[in-house]
Amino acid sequence: MTEKTDSKRSRGKQNNSSQVLSHGQLVMQQLYKVNCEQDQCINAARYCSTLDRLKEAIRRKRPGLLRRDIVLQHDNATPHSANLTQQWLQRYGWEILPHPAHSPDLAPSDFHLFGPFKRHLGGMAFETEDDLISELRNWFDNLDVDFFRVGINSLLSRWQKCIDLHGDYVEKQWKSELQSV
Repeated sequence: MTEKTDSKRSRGKQNNSSQVLSHGQLVMQQLYKVNCEQDQCINAARYCSTLDRLKEAIRRKRPGLLRRDIVLQHDNATPHSANLTQQWLQRYGWEILPHPAHSPDLAPSDFHLFGPFKRHLGGMAFETEDDLISELRNWFDNLDVDFFRVGINSLLSRWQKCIDLHGDYVEKQWKSELQSV
């Protein structure tokens, strides 16, 4: 992406957090619905299949969105950076938002989702994997839209913090700042 395109995109989407929210919520809802078969790893083919389902969900739930630029955030994990995935992204014209390698600071699942879900599960025991999946679905289905709003809106400040820190870990910096107070 050129500098001119980059600055044009930034100006155009700078104050559109409600659009980011609705799209981010859609992504989070679709990703939690993905059921991995037992003992199967996520590889490029499975990841592209997930992207196909996401694209279809966007087409159904936000019909006009696919006619505009889609910006996807993912890290450089092997399934994300594989040739098959890169070809898929190029074919559909999806842009990848730069993301530091293995950064939990920019993954909503890491900084916003897993903690509350872990607290929700505190002390629960499950007889089967299906029971756990059922509880996960129930938890997601009962989340208020504000839960997604907070997580997605915090991405904006986290992106800026990562840029300011040249990719260094945001949480590490925040903990360092707290300790120095």
